Amino acid sequence: MSEDPENTLILTLDTGPVTIRLRPDLAPNHVARIKELAREGFYDGIVFHRVIPGFMAQGGDPQGQGYGGSGKKLKAEFNEAPHVRGTCSMARSQNPDSADSQFFICFEDARFLDRQYTVWGEVTEGMDNVDALPKGEPPRNPGKIVSMRVAADVEA
Repeated sequence: MSEDPENTLILTLDTGPVTIRLRPDLAPNHVARIKELAREGFYDGIVFHRVIPGFMAQGGDPQGQGYGGSGKKLKAEFNEAPHVRGTCSMARSQNPDSADSQFFICFEDARFLDRQYTVWGEVTEGMDNVDALPKGEPPRNPGKIVSMRVAADVEA
């Protein structure tokens, strides 16, 4: 299956490029919102504020501390996709409908999260660059998103 540029994210980290296949079939509203934020440049310069070895890397808070977002909450779109290495899923508070702009990428299987967080994509290339992000809660010198773009906008 060839990649669909409209449903592919090019995530440039300070550790290198990452390609994410978006899954509108699983979470259409979350995918639409992430693409909207990416097209606005919202994620550019945002750090990964929580990077836990063997678990996941979390980013998407404009303040870089884990409490902020874009200001638009999303209704949960929990689905059957498993939380495995490379899964991209939305962070949220205890309220299931509180996802906003924060997301995480799984380093390893985290199946205990299945059907409790909205999976919206999967890393198809560059997982080694996610692995290379500085670790910590928060990391002393956090890794950051240099840019996040929808591939259709880049390849034009």
